[in-house]
Amino acid sequence: MHCHRSKRARESPHYKRTFKLKGAQSSGALEPRGVGREVDSMKTELFRITMAGTLALGLMAATETARAQQPLVVNIPFAFAAGRMALPAGEYRIQKVAYDSSILLIERTDHAAGTVVMSLAAQANAKQAQSKLVFHRYDNRYFLSQIWIAGSVRGRELTKSPQEKEQSSTAHNEMPDQVTIVARLLAPKP
Repeated sequence: MHCHRSKRARESPHYKRTFKLKGAQSSGALEPRGVGREVDSMKTELFRITMAGTLALGLMAATETARAQQPLVVNIPFAFAAGRMALPAGEYRIQKVAYDSSILLIERTDHAAGTVVMSLAAQANAKQAQSKLVFHRYDNRYFLSQIWIAGSVRGRELTKSPQEKEQSSTAHNEMPDQVTIVARLLAPKP
């Protein structure tokens, strides 16, 4: 008897006004009025949210990439080696030679000394709070090891030169001291 009431209820004029036939009549399925429009509206809103999130992520990645392309300026108070080149103390500008290059130009700001070195991509566990250079120190010899940009998890790492490998072996494979020097990003020219 309960089934008959449900069937009768579905056939009532009130029920037919509240619900409309969904799709083709062959299915006989009923849904509330406006549900199709609500689903379309939800899909549209979900699409908008997804696109906004994708755009925001893209802008953040572009900003990080742009920052990684900015030159660094750093005052290095000791003589050091970068790759195979020995460089004197002084203020240096460090930058990639091209946008997608792994080659770095390391040059004193007075152009008195400089070199070009190959570098490898490096990844940190967290974004760097400051732009910095990391050196390996063996006794009184310094070797440029890493370059990090503030606000990024990506950096550049130099491979050990033959001189650093030799210094490491004479130090009986002890871990070198790490010396960090804070650098600053050079503002891009408008």
